[in-house]
Amino acid sequence: MNIILLGAPGAGKGTQAELICTHLSIPTISTGNIIRAALKSGTEMGLKAKSFMDEGKLVPDEVVIGIIKERLAEDDCANGFVLDGFPRTIPQAEALDAMGVVIDKVIDIEVPDENIVARMSGRRVCEKCGASYHLVYKKPENDGICNLCAGTLVQRKDDHPDTVMARLDVYHKETEPLKDYYSKQGKLAIVEGQEEIAETSALVLKEIEA
Repeated sequence: MNIILLGAPGAGKGTQAELICTHLSIPTISTGNIIRAALKSGTEMGLKAKSFMDEGKLVPDEVVIGIIKERLAEDDCANGFVLDGFPRTIPQAEALDAMGVVIDKVIDIEVPDENIVARMSGRRVCEKCGASYHLVYKKPENDGICNLCAGTLVQRKDDHPDTVMARLDVYHKETEPLKDYYSKQGKLAIVEGQEEIAETSALVLKEIEA
């Protein structure tokens, strides 16, 4: 089964991608991971991506799509895959269709913006050992101090409310239109994200098996 996972930053797509992969024994194709792999292995598309990244530029669609195409041709994708982080725009989705890649189901994990901001802005990371905490869901034993190494807990720039809101704004403008694109193809399934990860996972599996 070939699956696309949609959802705003902070909606928990990564966890659900891992769940689907384990359940169906298929790989997750994460754009960031495969670009790093292509860079490391020095493929033609990887070298093209490197040339843009070395200049501090975004990797253009045609190169990203070329890297995706290389990855989907590998043996472990023969029985299916989960695309996480691609496509991000309508042109990318159209390019995927033009490649002849057949998508069976698109699962969109819906979480209200205010919940995502609260979830991400509450995260804290130990600047010493990298352990992660949350002000609501995973509090440290002592405020601002890591349980493991007594390091100081800090808020990453990516988790600052202003940064989260900016990322959500980009998602709504560029990626959210994909819901309509795939709905018209009869492939879209919407899953309401729950407070408990396990409950969201149960809904995701239900849609896969439908």
